[in-house]
Amino acid sequence: MSKINRKDIPQNRSDSTGSTGGFLVSAFLLVALLLFPAQPAISASSYIVTETVEIFEYDLHEPEAPAEPASAAYGQYGPFRVIAADTVEMTGTVDSYTPALFRQMMRHFPAIKRIEMLDCDGSVDEEANLRLARMIRNAGISTNVPAGGSVRSGAVELFLSGVRRTAHRNAEFVVHSWMDEDGREANDYPANDPVHSEYLDYYAEMGVPKGTAQEFYALTNSVPFSEQLHLSRNDMARFQMVH
Repeated sequence: MSKINRKDIPQNRSDSTGSTGGFLVSAFLLVALLLFPAQPAISASSYIVTETVEIFEYDLHEPEAPAEPASAAYGQYGPFRVIAADTVEMTGTVDSYTPALFRQMMRHFPAIKRIEMLDCDGSVDEEANLRLARMIRNAGISTNVPAGGSVRSGAVELFLSGVRRTAHRNAEFVVHSWMDEDGREANDYPANDPVHSEYLDYYAEMGVPKGTAQEFYALTNSVPFSEQLHLSRNDMARFQMVH
């Protein structure tokens, strides 16, 4: 028969007082759990943030673009500035690049029919100047010198290219002899030298009567290249160069 030590068996001691107290504690805990259910534990590092977002409503009004001035340029092509679909202003000097720029301008604005010559001081390439003049004539463009406008030296030949040539009574025309790359002027060549035909033929091509053209050509060459002769609109009309 084996032996069992008493310490190995749990003691189950109860009396009337202990049983009643245990029941009341258990009931109290049950009511507490029902009334106050357990909440999840919140760690010390957890927190709740409440944000207040304000919403603003407003209208966006895009500022109106300022009105384009009447003289605003459509495009610049060397001395030419397009100010309307059919009109350009001219200011400055004709050089060897100007005919190509004129051709480009006419491709972009084929309706151009008028050149306002504001301040034109001639050319540094007379061959290019006469080539440009014939391009203007072939395009059927008119030339005009407005009030206060000034047309000088080779620009006078350019003015003659207009199919219609007009000028304000206060317009200015300035002429003098031409000079070649060797520094020789018109009067340094004999009267029958073919070099003079270049200009006389051009005047005739632009509709200036032969006798009048010779008279005007002689007048311009009477003034040295370094000097100036000022002519008015009425002077130009006398040579039948203004319509």
